Amino acid sequence: MSTTAPRGAAVALAAACVLLLAACGDPSGGETAEVANASGTRTKINLTADQNRVTTAKVDSIAAGVPARIRARGTLEVVGSSGSAAPLSFHATDDRTVIGVETDIAHLVADVLGLEPRIRTVSWENIFVGLDSAKYDVGFSNITVTEERKEKYDFATYRKDNLGFAAKKGSGLKVDGPEDVAGRAVAVSSGTNQEKLLVAWSEENEKAGRKPVDIKYYQNDTDTYLALRSGRIDLHLGPHPTAAYHAATTGQTEIVGTYSGAGAGLQGLVAATTKKDNGLVEPLADALDEIIRNGTYAEVLKRWGLSGEAVATSEINPPGLPRTGA
Repeated sequence: MSTTAPRGAAVALAAACVLLLAACGDPSGGETAEVANASGTRTKINLTADQNRVTTAKVDSIAAGVPARIRARGTLEVVGSSGSAAPLSFHATDDRTVIGVETDIAHLVADVLGLEPRIRTVSWENIFVGLDSAKYDVGFSNITVTEERKEKYDFATYRKDNLGFAAKKGSGLKVDGPEDVAGRAVAVSSGTNQEKLLVAWSEENEKAGRKPVDIKYYQNDTDTYLALRSGRIDLHLGPHPTAAYHAATTGQTEIVGTYSGAGAGLQGLVAATTKKDNGLVEPLADALDEIIRNGTYAEVLKRWGLSGEAVATSEINPPGLPRTGA
């Protein structure tokens, strides 16, 4: 459930609740990576194609609400990002099978709806192109609810959204607000809520007479982290879970600041995303509430070290990241 809180509280919550990780080798090399929740318990993440996913039963009353064309087809066409973003969505050690918390939650939702999930991965911008054209039914790809996106898409929330500023290990940097990134080179992915926040911070710096942020864009995380290690950029702003995972499994970076994905006064929320008014958002939200109720949702989050990002219920189109300048 989304709640409002002052910025300091949101940052403290992110730091306290989002996953902590203990390295067990590079995720591209070994078969497991060890994660630790805030409680201190540790779990080994399975990085192989043999996932043995958590499953759940079909609920006829919820499945009946799925639009007829999708029920007749018998599949749920799911789209996610092709970029590697462990533990959210990334390739297993076979370099083909897509695994991660996003994929697992999509499978659970499809189970409740009595549909066969077909997972497709595309570039970030093509997620929305595919949703617009109805090529895909729903996006499960760490998509944050924003006021701008709500004009074209319906959202059923399923995780808290917290962001992380990553720096080269031992950098001595600390990010608490816009002034801490003034004049610094910061990498961010285009078209994301992270970019919107960074642009807003840059504008705030200029209005305050400080230097703007030197915003940098890279094609993939590999290039971004190479630039970070070489000193070509000072910081990378991205989803906190992926930043924390990279820091722990490589030992080359560190988290130097956290922030809510919806901005200063609102807890960001990640949501299943579908074309507006296509009739699918209600059964998606009902399916998410079912897996929250029956405990399989908690199993999946624990499996990926993300228990701190749990929500109590799925909300349809809650308040999201405001428009820039709003």
